[in-house]
Amino acid sequence: MRSRQMTIDLYELTMADSYLRRGKNGQATFELFVRPPLPNRRFMIAAGIDSALEYLQNLKFSDEELAYLETLGVFSREFVTYLRDFHFSGDVWAVAEGELVFPGEPLLVVRAPRIEAQIVETLLLNVVNFHTLIASKAARVRLAAGFDASLADFSPRRDHGPEAALLVAYASYLAGFDGTSNVAAGLHYGIPVIGTMAHAYVMSFDSELEAFRAFAADHPAPVLLIDTYETLRGAERALLVARELREQGRSLAGVRIDSGDLPTLTRRVRALFDEAGFPEVRIFISGDLDEYRIQAFLAAGGAAQGYGVGTRLGTSYDLPALGGVYKLVQDEGGPRFKRSPGKRTLPGRKQVWRQRGAGYIADELALADEERRGRPLLRRRMRAGAVSEAAEDLAAVRRRVLQELRSLPEDLRVIAQEPRPSYPLRLSPELGGLVARLERASD
Repeated sequence: MRSRQMTIDLYELTMADSYLRRGKNGQATFELFVRPPLPNRRFMIAAGIDSALEYLQNLKFSDEELAYLETLGVFSREFVTYLRDFHFSGDVWAVAEGELVFPGEPLLVVRAPRIEAQIVETLLLNVVNFHTLIASKAARVRLAAGFDASLADFSPRRDHGPEAALLVAYASYLAGFDGTSNVAAGLHYGIPVIGTMAHAYVMSFDSELEAFRAFAADHPAPVLLIDTYETLRGAERALLVARELREQGRSLAGVRIDSGDLPTLTRRVRALFDEAGFPEVRIFISGDLDEYRIQAFLAAGGAAQGYGVGTRLGTSYDLPALGGVYKLVQDEGGPRFKRSPGKRTLPGRKQVWRQRGAGYIADELALADEERRGRPLLRRRMRAGAVSEAAEDLAAVRRRVLQELRSLPEDLRVIAQEPRPSYPLRLSPELGGLVARLERASD
């Protein structure tokens, strides 16, 4: 994508120009968080943090970009000159990539000269909101499917552009998927690529059996799509191919069903292969799946070992956007907060402290200089504009997320559509006291 650094809302630049003219470029602290409540979500998986830090470290403007800004006729010459030598020089605290988080908690804290902190708002929100949105959706799909099932991202053809498809593959793998159909994601991120066959392949041969035999001959681990015509007849033909492969010392990896009464069909296909002595053949299903449909499929007695999840993952169908915001919380004048109805913010730079025990998570939001019980979630990740803590390997992040999901308290595992879920988050006495003092002072 060209000019990623120009992913800036115009008002950020016009404000920055005014800040510069009026000498208001002192240290300011902004926090990025998701507003509560968050419909249909009991938790989130923070993602995109490492990508956001990389953006900040490399941020600069080219001559071409500065020339374009001059053509707009709204910026002072002084401001364009300022941007010519611009780089981010601030400090950043952030949660770890893949951290379990809740609405209202800062995911990323920026302290920098006001202009620097202001003009990075849009790109930071774009990156963290989308990655976190998809990772959180994928984590719910993993919980619904269970930890023994195979999960594949099948979303690229329905995602909102090629770059989004790459990010969906990354975020879903981070959150516990096993791979993606997106070859570009395999190249860029080292994510395992997964694929079967399409109905067009079967229809390209004179018979379904001929198509199955050809694909099995040409593919080392064939998975046959058996619902092009009539699923149970397709299963019988796939079983014939499985017998032929066994005679050759090979095996049929699986069959895929993409339509029909999936619980009933998968039970009957499972019985067919088991009774014939092929329990190793896996059943893979697809077709507008998400956590709700997988949960319903299993409740109806469906028998599948793998799921291809596409449109409803890549678009986060039940919650297509996060209400992530980036707000000023402190500057040279002290703590700042917003009192707008329904959009209140909390003043001062903050830390999140997590207590965890058998079957519970309790988070406390405190001021940054407080010492509270538990584990602090926000760590310094950038110092003076340079990344101070290297990004963790993606596979390691995925292992940590899966461990987190396996140990989730039961109330957070619930997959349900609910308008206003509650979150285990409270304010520390000092933060609560600061809010009360500032409210009294502003009355």
